[in-house]
Amino acid sequence: MDQDLRIESEPRLEDVAALGEHLYRHSAAVTGCDDGRWLAIFVRDAAGDVVAGLHGWTWAGTGFVKTLWVREDLRRQGLGARLLEAAEREAAGRGCREVQLDTLAYQAPGFYRRLGYEQIGDLPGWPAGSRRLFFRKAL
Repeated sequence: MDQDLRIESEPRLEDVAALGEHLYRHSAAVTGCDDGRWLAIFVRDAAGDVVAGLHGWTWAGTGFVKTLWVREDLRRQGLGARLLEAAEREAAGRGCREVQLDTLAYQAPGFYRRLGYEQIGDLPGWPAGSRRLFFRKAL
């Protein structure tokens, strides 16, 4: 079958979500684990704008933090730790045994170590001159 390939620099969010859903359905069928759920925690200002938040998922006994962000003027006040601890509690409540995440060397590896995360991997040279670090924490 000859299919046309289309490179899209700004794909529709629903198309990207569809890829994730197809991959999840395949993984659930292969593993028998069909307990995946999104996990998102937000902090909003009076106008409703997100000033901090965490996004990830839980599945098959593991929580995964995809994104953790705190607006610059709110950093170093414990908000990031509160977000991560809330995610850990929620993941544990969903039956997860651990939380996994990754960060870049110039972002927050020390922050995660201080919160009990163990570095389990290191991908040097990405991005150039830095490293991608992988962490996990037993719950």
